[in-house]
Amino acid sequence: MTALLGPAEIRGLAAELDVRPTKKLGQNFVHDPNTVRRIVDLSGVGDGDHVLEVGPGLGSLTLGLLDSGARVTAVEIDPVLGERLPATITERAPEAAARFTVHIQDALKLQRADLAQEPTHLVANLPYNVAVPVVLHLLAELPSLAHGLVMVQTEVADRMAAGPGSRIYGVPSVKLAWYGPARKVAPVPRAVFWPVPNVDSALVGFERAAEPVSDADRDEVFAVVDAAFAQRRKTLRAALSSWAGSGEKAEAILRAAGVDPRARGEQLGVRDFAKIAKSKSLPPFV
Repeated sequence: MTALLGPAEIRGLAAELDVRPTKKLGQNFVHDPNTVRRIVDLSGVGDGDHVLEVGPGLGSLTLGLLDSGARVTAVEIDPVLGERLPATITERAPEAAARFTVHIQDALKLQRADLAQEPTHLVANLPYNVAVPVVLHLLAELPSLAHGLVMVQTEVADRMAAGPGSRIYGVPSVKLAWYGPARKVAPVPRAVFWPVPNVDSALVGFERAAEPVSDADRDEVFAVVDAAFAQRRKTLRAALSSWAGSGEKAEAILRAAGVDPRARGEQLGVRDFAKIAKSKSLPPFV
């Protein structure tokens, strides 16, 4: 079994690298081995899986993922942390070193061509300030990503997993649902992090759907979603007037899609938004 990083090891590595965790990069390092094992168990990864880990930091979760037998490709934006990771793996899990690769870059700029092999799972303690954009970018860029388990701020987890009709249902909920179902898996206590964050955390799991939600253009669907929730108190007729060209056109498109123009965005599921986008692309609206 791989020797995971505990509080003393985390602080020791941070001191060695003269690392002071920054709020800007969302750096809160997990220092509890039991939490790491729990995350790995809940992710379901094992031999033969290829895991993409964003924001590996000092390597706490990385070591746990490698211990499962999976291959791990890590993406770390901080060069000081990223350059130290291979040595940490070699020191603490030498038998797993050949299954580990690190890319020192911004995950929001990661492209499919950057990776030698296509990952099947996303498992990560995500920087909270960019968690949703990172997940959506990776799902769009890497069609091989079929499963995910990410740690995010609790409020973000609630929004990611929310369904229509909920007060917290919004843009992240719908856009993630485009790729497949999401669920809030478990809370993560503050005490397992260093430094201790001032927000609560939770794990969110998601699966890519076997079949696309719709054959509508994704960017067009997302444009409808953005417009609908930009003014969420307004009816769809009003909220989509700029997107459609006028309130009258918005109403006609909505009726053609079978959606009540008096409804609000929070009442619609992802398939409804897809129908609206597709309606605009068909006669007489083109």
